[in-house]
Amino acid sequence: MSKPPRLTLPSAARAYLLTTDRGSFAVHEAGEPVRGTALLVPGFTGSKEDFIGLLEPLAAAGYRVVAVDGRGQHETPGPREEAPYALEELARDVLAQVRALGADRVHLVGHSLGGLISRAAVLRDPSPFASLTLMSSGPAAISEDQQARTKLLVAALEAMGDDMPGIWAAMRAHDPEDAAADSPELAHFLRERWLATVPEQLIVTGRTLISEPDRIEELSRVELSKLVLSGAVDQAWPVPLLDETARRLAARRVIVPGTDHSPNAEDPATTARELAAFWDSCTGL
Repeated sequence: MSKPPRLTLPSAARAYLLTTDRGSFAVHEAGEPVRGTALLVPGFTGSKEDFIGLLEPLAAAGYRVVAVDGRGQHETPGPREEAPYALEELARDVLAQVRALGADRVHLVGHSLGGLISRAAVLRDPSPFASLTLMSSGPAAISEDQQARTKLLVAALEAMGDDMPGIWAAMRAHDPEDAAADSPELAHFLRERWLATVPEQLIVTGRTLISEPDRIEELSRVELSKLVLSGAVDQAWPVPLLDETARRLAARRVIVPGTDHSPNAEDPATTARELAAFWDSCTGL
């Protein structure tokens, strides 16, 4: 799971509910659209807070940046049924969020599962977008090892979805013994985020991660500037696979040194700099 580098919003940012024609979504927003607007879509078990370290530097670079909690994710409510969390439904939500932002064309960034959702949104309608960034997000289903772990989690949620505290405790009991301890504040946030996320959202999006087909050829035919950005190591989609994804898309490729699956949280300064440089290149700035 992504662990935000901080939990307090920078002074230049604000939290609010973005009202769309598909419901309201909790967002963090910073900056003015001097150079453009960007929408940041988080991954599995994640939330808008995973992008909190990007807000200030991207706003300083001249971008209006909006990070969102998807339907049923953290501070955005969702129903206790599975159908609304199908990939195409979440893609429609992204398109509704873009419409609500009222920007001309939006730079779309999807992290991990958010990359699959963002890809589906672009394939459904590329016209509202200035660019697409797939951040630590590969061409199809996650690696076999991660599929096995996700299948276990989905099975637990199917059987015990009304006991989210119990599932959380079981998950954390399997943390590596040599893992660095989270601060009390971060540990509290991670648990509360998990408890606030709708079990059916996790069940359906977990299934997406273990079954999504390869749609890179389809995406390559969309005339849109693309970036594949990742850490130097990735367990969900191995880095060589992400390299190949960029080649197939004729996309810009960036690796953030010293980071893993969440460069947005692990090195937000470098990640923000690379995103701003890419977005600038899309408009010739």
